This record gives sequence, structure tokens and C-alpha cells, in this order.
Amino acid sequence: MKQLTKCLRDQRGMAYPLVIALTLALLMILCGMMEFFRLSLIASGVKEALQDAVVAVVNDNYANVYHGVREGYSGGYYTEGAGFEESVDTGNIYYQLDEILGTRRENGKRVKYTGSVVEYQVTGLEVTIRNAPLAPSDSQNVQRFEVAAVIWLEVPVHFAGRTYPPMKLKLKVQAGYTEVF
Repeated sequence: MKQLTKCLRDQRGMAYPLVIALTLALLMILCGMMEFFRLSLIASGVKEALQDAVVAVVNDNYANVYHGVREGYSGGYYTEGAGFEESVDTGNIYYQLDEILGTRRENGKRVKYTGSVVEYQVTGLEVTIRNAPLAPSDSQNVQRFEVAAVIWLEVPVHFAGRTYPPMKLKLKVQAGYTEVF
């Protein structure tokens, strides 16, 4: 009994378990930070790709919009008989995203794989085009030609060998045509 008490009171070697526990705790914190950075990098990359796709739509509408701006400070319109009709094109933003991100269509979603594991999914694209008014009375405070897009991003979250509920983000971007002259 005396030897057991003496062994328990001995302080030599007691720092080893503490060092191991501290190292494991720091490693867990580092893994959590790396997962956070992975999620934020994916979100910013998808948002930039969506912005590029929306800018492509604005550029595709350049000819219609520029003609209207040049002739009467208006947006994309063409003459139809005695009146005017809107002439805007929503483009194919999903095609642009597939080209930029390398996603593919699967069950109504755009999915990006890393090997055989799903890296992220993109769904629910909504595109809104606001055409500039035809021959506005106040050319200083007029609505410009704008394209806005909203998309849902879903990224699976993995930490410590477990899968958690996915991160879901609603990404919004906007681009517009502003006349220079």
C-alpha cells in the first residue's frame, strides 16, 4: 500500500499526458479551421463563377441595349408595328456555370464531384432582368439595364470523420449595363 501511494504522489512523467492532450486539442481546432476555410473558399468560388455568368448575360444583351441607349436613352427594345417590344435574353447561366465550375447535371441539380465524393451542389437559379425604361423623362435618375441572379449552394460538411448537415447558402449577384456616353 505504501508503494502505491508513493507511486501516485511521484510527479515525474506527469507532463506527457498533458502534452498529448494539448496536441490533440490543437489538432482538432486546426482541422475545424481548415474545414471552415474549405467551405468559405467553395462559396466564394461559386459566387465568382455566378458573377461571371451574369456578366456574360449582360454582354449578350449589349447589342439590343446599346442600340436603345444610343437612340433614345432606353434599354433593350425593338419596334413592332406601331409600338415597341422588349428585347432581352436571359442567356444560359447554368451552361456558363458548368463550363466555369466543371459541374454536371444530376436530378435537376448541378453537382461538382471530387473523385467519387460530392464536393457541392448548385440549385434554384432565379434570374431577374430589369430593362431600362423606354424614353425616360428624367435621364439622370433612370433605372439602368440590370441582371440579378440568386442561386442556392449546398456543401457537405465533414469533420473528425463524421458528416454533418450541409452548409446551405443563398448567393446573390448583380450586373448591369451603364452607358458611357
